[in-house]
Amino acid sequence: MIGIIEIGSNNTKTHIYENGKLVFEESKTIEFKKHYLELGKIYENDWIKLDDMMQTALKKTKHIHVFGCSIFRILPQEEIERINQDFKRKYQTEIEIVTQEDEAHLTAFGCYSTISFSKPLCIFIGGGGSTELIFVKDKKIFSKKYYDFGVVDITKKFESLKEDVASCTFDEVYQYIEKQIGEIKEQAEVLVLAGGNHIYWYQNAGYKLFKNTLYKSENQPFMITNEQSDFYDRDALVTSLDTIRENSDNPVWFDGSRAMKVMTNLIMHKVSAKYVIPTKINMEDGLLNKLEKEEEKDEKIRK
Repeated sequence: MIGIIEIGSNNTKTHIYENGKLVFEESKTIEFKKHYLELGKIYENDWIKLDDMMQTALKKTKHIHVFGCSIFRILPQEEIERINQDFKRKYQTEIEIVTQEDEAHLTAFGCYSTISFSKPLCIFIGGGGSTELIFVKDKKIFSKKYYDFGVVDITKKFESLKEDVASCTFDEVYQYIEKQIGEIKEQAEVLVLAGGNHIYWYQNAGYKLFKNTLYKSENQPFMITNEQSDFYDRDALVTSLDTIRENSDNPVWFDGSRAMKVMTNLIMHKVSAKYVIPTKINMEDGLLNKLEKEEEKDEKIRK
């Protein structure tokens, strides 16, 4: 079995695979970026939450690969070295820092590598501290955009987005994000939402998703039209967020949910997408094949 833990700015995810099949997954909101910006260091309680996830994963497999994204890219090298010394001592592994480009390419690969679709896709990879857009046609990347800007930056500007009823309007948030994103010349038929569990939002908010009729994919079973997305996304800012939290098993996750919906709505319009496909595809989906090959190679060497 192979375990992959991805540490993001806002959410940390565990996926454990056996013979290529997902057998365990866990997602926990750990606000590394928010607390680091406030304190100038990694918050001790965040390490405690991460340790809990590490211990859970290690009970299932000793082959754990840990990847640090977003906020970990800006840590001083000496701090990374100190952290990895502790990790090596506690868990017999280290945190591998993933570049923004590698994270985007691995996540995008998990979206387009197994589908048959000839029209342009825009794969949106959103996080707490960064955003990536990968444009693909016929399984070939034809453009990409990277932004050091994510939902944590938006909620820091509009803190009421995390409250039961937001005092800011959809248009106010939209205009702010538009200034950060700027012009996008590339166009796409479909906007694929990846880099987090976008399906989780719709399910807990009670927004109906429809069968993906554009292409077959076990990891991309749902779709909505741009008109449906417009209605859902605007409604998100006027509906009760507390009620949505009550439906979930991870209430803190929803702190960034409204910011994410305005962001994805903006990108949908910028690229003129007719359809939106929410997924829970992450970097791990692209990493799995690579790690399995490395494990097979190591096993041959041991024999």
